[in-house]
Amino acid sequence: MSYLSRESSPLPEELWEKIDATVVASARKMLTGRRFLSVFGPLGAGVADVALDDIDAVEEAETDGLITTRGRKFVEIPMVYADFTLLARDLERAEASALPLDLSRAAKAAQECAIKEDKLIFLGNEKLGYEGLLTVSGANRIKKKDWSTGENAFEDIAAGIAYFAEKGIYGDYALVVSPRLFMQLQRLQPGTGLLEADRISRLVGGRLYQSQVLGADQAVLVASDEKNMDLVIGQDMATAYLEQKDLNHSFRVLETVLPRIKQKQAVVVFA
Repeated sequence: MSYLSRESSPLPEELWEKIDATVVASARKMLTGRRFLSVFGPLGAGVADVALDDIDAVEEAETDGLITTRGRKFVEIPMVYADFTLLARDLERAEASALPLDLSRAAKAAQECAIKEDKLIFLGNEKLGYEGLLTVSGANRIKKKDWSTGENAFEDIAAGIAYFAEKGIYGDYALVVSPRLFMQLQRLQPGTGLLEADRISRLVGGRLYQSQVLGADQAVLVASDEKNMDLVIGQDMATAYLEQKDLNHSFRVLETVLPRIKQKQAVVVFA
């Protein structure tokens, strides 16, 4: 039996293809972290953990004739999921009438998974010991000015990039802001003919994004090269068959995913 248990369902292959297409398209519209993080994987559903290195501290060390690796720990790759149901009567109606089946529930579950993935990337999970870009210890934290006026936003981002230069951290920069801050950047700067968002976008090579998982006044600037951070994927987002209950069919959209922040100084948090 396969991991996704699809062979235990009575659904035809054609319908599975439509579910897969719906899930992928819906998730892509929501995902933000994957737009700038390098993907490590997919490694497979059976890979349960992965090494997380602190690149400034990782080294081999010998003690009592035993060699171990300092600055490295192994972290479990958590599963992100959301369930949905397709009603038996809807399936029968679609088959009998040759009309397309409404897959809105599958799309909604995929969007829920995408939001959970971004929450893990940006916020981590304190209870489970996962750090996100906004919560990682050792990141540089800058008190944000009022981005709705003057050149405050531009100056803050320039200061963040200057910090990276001072620490010798170079590469591709990306800036992620809350929807509220993103709207504050949609104003013309006097004498430039440019939106504040356009000026800042040029600073980060066009990699300016917004994410709904950030708080109203939160923003994060990263040097997102894979030597600094990446996104580990075991099982990429897919749909599994759960069971038939009360004649209806239950499914699970799932993935196993973990953000790895290897260089904590490659993160600047504005709040």
